[in-house]
Amino acid sequence: MPVRLDKWLHVACVFKTRTQGTHAVDLNRVRVNGQAAKPHRNLIPGDRIEVVQGDWTRVLVVKELRDKPVSKEEARTLYEDLSPPRPESDPLKRLLMRPPALRERGAGRPTKKERRDMERWGEGEDV
Repeated sequence: MPVRLDKWLHVACVFKTRTQGTHAVDLNRVRVNGQAAKPHRNLIPGDRIEVVQGDWTRVLVVKELRDKPVSKEEARTLYEDLSPPRPESDPLKRLLMRPPALRERGAGRPTKKERRDMERWGEGEDV
């Protein structure tokens, strides 16, 4: 009995909801047997799934297929976990990995110089 990738990720408690699993697959954060996959891909026992979660990549080998939710203890028996240990959380590193916030010139609040110029212009002085 084949099981969809997004459904299996939810049943195996890799993601809290099936929607989160589907979203991760759509963002190419989930690979099956080294290839990008789609949420509707059918799994078979022995498939190797790589899930990128932040700075940690989980490697799971499918042992059993289920399509109905099971307990967390039973969910752990659905796969063999070959993942490296989870790295320590470093808040500074997480901030540095973020892209800088960009805004177009003139968008947002005026600078102090721009505000003074506007005040002078409102008083009728030449800028």
